[in-house]
Amino acid sequence: MSVLVQREAAAIREEWLGWALSTLPADRPAAEAAISELYRLIGLDPPRFHWVSSPVAALATVPPGVRPAEAVERMAEWPLPPRFAALMRQLCRELDDRIRWVHQPMDQLIRREVRSSLSRSVDRTIHRPVEVAHDGSYRMSGWYGTLCASWVAHYDALRRAAGVVFTSEQTWRLDLWATVMRSCGWWWPREGVCVVSERPVVVRTEVWDAAGEVRLHCPYGPALRYADGWDMHAWHGTTVPSWVITDPSLERIAREENVEVRRCAIEHIGWAAYIDRAGLRLVASAPDPGNPGTHLRLYDLTHLRLYDLRQETRVLLAVNGSVERDGRRRRYGLTVPGFFDDPVEAAGWTYGLSAEQYSLLVRRT
Repeated sequence: MSVLVQREAAAIREEWLGWALSTLPADRPAAEAAISELYRLIGLDPPRFHWVSSPVAALATVPPGVRPAEAVERMAEWPLPPRFAALMRQLCRELDDRIRWVHQPMDQLIRREVRSSLSRSVDRTIHRPVEVAHDGSYRMSGWYGTLCASWVAHYDALRRAAGVVFTSEQTWRLDLWATVMRSCGWWWPREGVCVVSERPVVVRTEVWDAAGEVRLHCPYGPALRYADGWDMHAWHGTTVPSWVITDPSLERIAREENVEVRRCAIEHIGWAAYIDRAGLRLVASAPDPGNPGTHLRLYDLTHLRLYDLRQETRVLLAVNGSVERDGRRRRYGLTVPGFFDDPVEAAGWTYGLSAEQYSLLVRRT
């Protein structure tokens, strides 16, 4: 039974992930009708709606008739987001009361398979533009957690996969939130006016773990783009400047201050190609005892301003012990302290092992 529930829960998770990452135009009538009902549930008349092309446009927009004090930067002080969040939490408490005891094992399974997994995927993808636009402070308001589809997907999976029965009134309220999440992008509620964002027109992701969770990634263009031209570039989940994807030149890499951005740019070029172009000096090479048939190569970085040279002055080029999804084994570089002259000793250090201990590995990952 649990296996069947798990399979159906996984299908529901993918369905909701599809909605969360959808690039379809917003269904404005459906979104406005559902948001209007949510306004009524907190005792307010439906607002007028102000649609924008992207979350960044929403953050820069103060609609006519709205006080400057209600700019998005001060969302933590707005009165309505906490009221809607409380409305959501009350519904969750009621639904949890229906689940407790009888359906507890199913709740735990679906919480793991649907809610937690979906939350992580959404956080690594569609949350990113808002986080960047807020300069990392967007979580202070707590509002975006309310808008995450993971909690609705959790209860949707419980009723569809595990057979949990909610009251008709609870189902109606849950479906209001579900309709909003299936119909538009982010929204920002004020008294009398609600700003709503369209969805992105491009979302490019990669599956990055066995659970099917995704993150932003595109090796040839924006990983996420909105109709007004606002976009983001990402390399295996790391947000990067556009040049990392479009022009990862040695000069730009050498000027870059951010270590992670430098790493992504080098990976995009490929460590082998980068080492060749940059003219890195080979310190030593040795067969990799943890990965038979491959070699470890240790290069010196002291003449390049690529890393914090107080700690790292050499790079170890290795071949991944496991096969990628495309069937290849990726070559990658690991920075190591400059006192290493032996690549095997340097490889052992990355695992917290001595050279002798590393040499005894049957195969590393």
